Amino acid sequence: MALRRIALSDFVIVRALELDLHGGFTVLTGETGAGKSILIDALQLLLGARADTGVIREGAQRTDISAEFDTGSSQALTAWLDEAGIEAPETLLLRRTVDVQGRSRAWINGTPATAAQMRALGEHLLDIHGQHAWQSLTRQDAVRALLDAYASVQDEALAPLWNAWRNAQKALAHARAAQSTLAQERERLQWQIGEVDKLAPGADEWDELNARHARLSNAQALIDNAQGALQLLEGDDDSGGAMSALAQAQELLQSLEHVDESFRSMNEVLTSCMAQASDVAHSLQGYLRHAEPDPQELAQLDARVALWLQLARRYRRTPEELPQLLSSWREELQRLDDAADLDALEAAERRHASAYDKAARLLSQKRAKAAPQLGAAITQAMQGLGMTGGRFEVQLDASEPGPHGVDQVAFLVSSHPGMTARPIGRVASGGELSRIALAISVTTSELGEAPTLIFDEVDAGVGGAVAETVGRLMRQLGRARQVLAVTHLPQVAACADHHLVVAKTKGAQETTSSVRAAGGDERVAELARMLGGERLSATTLAHAREMLEGPPESRTGARP
Repeated sequence: MALRRIALSDFVIVRALELDLHGGFTVLTGETGAGKSILIDALQLLLGARADTGVIREGAQRTDISAEFDTGSSQALTAWLDEAGIEAPETLLLRRTVDVQGRSRAWINGTPATAAQMRALGEHLLDIHGQHAWQSLTRQDAVRALLDAYASVQDEALAPLWNAWRNAQKALAHARAAQSTLAQERERLQWQIGEVDKLAPGADEWDELNARHARLSNAQALIDNAQGALQLLEGDDDSGGAMSALAQAQELLQSLEHVDESFRSMNEVLTSCMAQASDVAHSLQGYLRHAEPDPQELAQLDARVALWLQLARRYRRTPEELPQLLSSWREELQRLDDAADLDALEAAERRHASAYDKAARLLSQKRAKAAPQLGAAITQAMQGLGMTGGRFEVQLDASEPGPHGVDQVAFLVSSHPGMTARPIGRVASGGELSRIALAISVTTSELGEAPTLIFDEVDAGVGGAVAETVGRLMRQLGRARQVLAVTHLPQVAACADHHLVVAKTKGAQETTSSVRAAGGDERVAELARMLGGERLSATTLAHAREMLEGPPESRTGARP
């Protein structure tokens, strides 16, 4: 996973730029003031830095920055994208715009995103080191994660134990605070439950009850209408009913259906009608044999409907809600009974505390074992970076329990012999900070999550053999990660796998900056310029070729 492409439009003094990037170690060089850090500034803005209209090229309406990353197989990145609801294909495309009104918009694979989301995503993609851009070495979570990665431990399993303990503590504290009111609350609930329990409302009873009540309330009318309908169908002794009339009509049609074929089809319809009318008459006869008013059952139903309505009014619910209300009261009463059992809650709190403490102590032991080893490894890397006698320490202090354990992790550094190690963020020299970051990055190059490391003039204040070492270490680091570095030292630039040259062009109306890949004679010329200034000589050109042709490990004594 790495940064593969970046495109800028109307950014600072860049009108338009599209640049393909590669793996390994890439340097950006150029004259002072050419804008060597423009790409880094653009990436920082893309990944959630504060939007400022000052980054818009003068005369333009907005700046537009986009970058393309290979997602690789990073599980942490995939998990982050899944949680954010963003598809995670093999390529990740980020884009951000800022207009002259100060409005900022951002997208992740075409999905709108907030600046906070871009910052969070950026932690999975880039780690930028510079004299004034410290993204990781001063953040407690990043420092702790770096030590845990070096110790080959994970604290994810601790968070569920911490949450379980916190929940048990809260339940116990709530129960203790509520003891004075628990008895009254339980009594109230028990009385309400007992009252509604007398009704014992069924889940679907109310609708069925209303239907039965309606039938019994209208029993006599139902009987009268059923008898009337049956008489109209069958008739009485003096007159035939509808069925008799249908039979007569059928005979009339049947007698002449051989003359007109349409009579046959109409006769078939009448036959169907007679069959259906006969079925209805049969059903009415069965209904009347069993139908009779039942005043006693109606009175019982009246009383039950009245009780439903009474309880519904009392508790300000609809009758349909009474069964669910009763169920919720029972659940609440059970919670109160559980809360009243302080012994059980105290035992649960002790059990969860013990489980968390055991896991946290084991994690602390592993961190304590790895801390001096990490400190020694970084101290060794510092010796070749102009900090001979410097010392790096990983300090562990006890902290309040939390989801990541009981350790406060800090990086301390002493850049010169005899100096007391201090927190890394208080080191005065920006150049030292950059070189310490390089020492850490090389030591832990296979552990960090961000696949792309960017160093902004980490070679400030160094030269000679130290510059050679910086170049070799960056080249070494580039074997495991993608490394981009802004440098002014030819010793560092000569070690790079890829070389980008930043140039500034002054026109009549505006000044613009451009970036181009340099190779062959053009790269030799750029190294010669870095060695001897703008006026190239045969000596500086020969020296530049020698630096590029010799293996980095054999280059010694190169001129700064």
